[in-house]
Amino acid sequence: MSRLREHEPLQGYNTFGLAATARYFAHADSVATLRAILASPQAQAGPLLILGGGSNLLLTADFPGLVIKIDLQGIEKTAETDHHVWVRAGAGENWHQFVMHCLDQNWAGLENLSLIPGTVGAAPMQNIGAYGVELKDTFTELEAVEIATGDLQRFDREACQFGYRESIFKHWAKGRFVITSVTFKLDKQATLHTHYGAITDTLKAMQVAEPTIRTVSQAVIHIRQSKLPDPAKLGNAGSFFKNPEIPTPQFEQLQAQHPGLPGYPGQAPGFTKVAAGWLIEQCGWRGKRVGNTGAHRDQALVLVNYGGATGQEIWALAQAIQQSVRERFGIELRAEVNVV
Repeated sequence: MSRLREHEPLQGYNTFGLAATARYFAHADSVATLRAILASPQAQAGPLLILGGGSNLLLTADFPGLVIKIDLQGIEKTAETDHHVWVRAGAGENWHQFVMHCLDQNWAGLENLSLIPGTVGAAPMQNIGAYGVELKDTFTELEAVEIATGDLQRFDREACQFGYRESIFKHWAKGRFVITSVTFKLDKQATLHTHYGAITDTLKAMQVAEPTIRTVSQAVIHIRQSKLPDPAKLGNAGSFFKNPEIPTPQFEQLQAQHPGLPGYPGQAPGFTKVAAGWLIEQCGWRGKRVGNTGAHRDQALVLVNYGGATGQEIWALAQAIQQSVRERFGIELRAEVNVV
């Protein structure tokens, strides 16, 4: 079994770069190792924190229990037809590197999800998405170890109950399973999605007349790098809040009062998705610094650590932003980031 370490610094394991300590810490690089760790007295005593890339995490204090870093690696083709290929990846694989691997094989379907931080295992938990594509579009199944029993279970797409940045692993299954691998069904002949956001304009600026999965990926990477700060240079967890979905009549009423308010079709009929970044910016937060943290100057949806910020300081800023949006627009912003 991977040796448990005590009083492990976590600053290097979260993209906010927050200083915090785990009472116990272990790496799991195989299902067998994971099972052994879960059977340890430290795991049984709890609490547990399962750690992927640390890119969707806000640590507000030292963690009093066991942190398990998921390092399960490996990418393999499990099945193939004339038109599709099924690919299984270990939960510890870096997401962007996995997408690049698929592009190298000319497997299509994940190109719009380029440069999203984190690991493969964390991706299904919140059904990651970008530029008109979500993980559920190519997802086939995942395997996960049940914490209480050590049993390995499979979950297909229906069982995961994917929604907008949602799955069962953020609700009833949270804290009950550890994802160990994810399988995707990818296309040999691409159906490109270029009409969401600035992809079309970016491809035009790149002088790309006939887009491919590679050039779409390059366009997405360019857009993300131009809008979002690099966590290696400025601590952040990407978009801190979800884009809220509100009843369409409420949206129409708000848009009449605020003509610039952007809206998009919601997941459910009768609902409209509203741009959280626009709401935050209208409340005066974009580029505003509060102590060691603030909302980024290029994207108000991204909260940043300018250096030396604590998780409590960032959470206090997030709550102040929530309150100002609630008071001005009557909309409740919900954190996309996992607050611990």
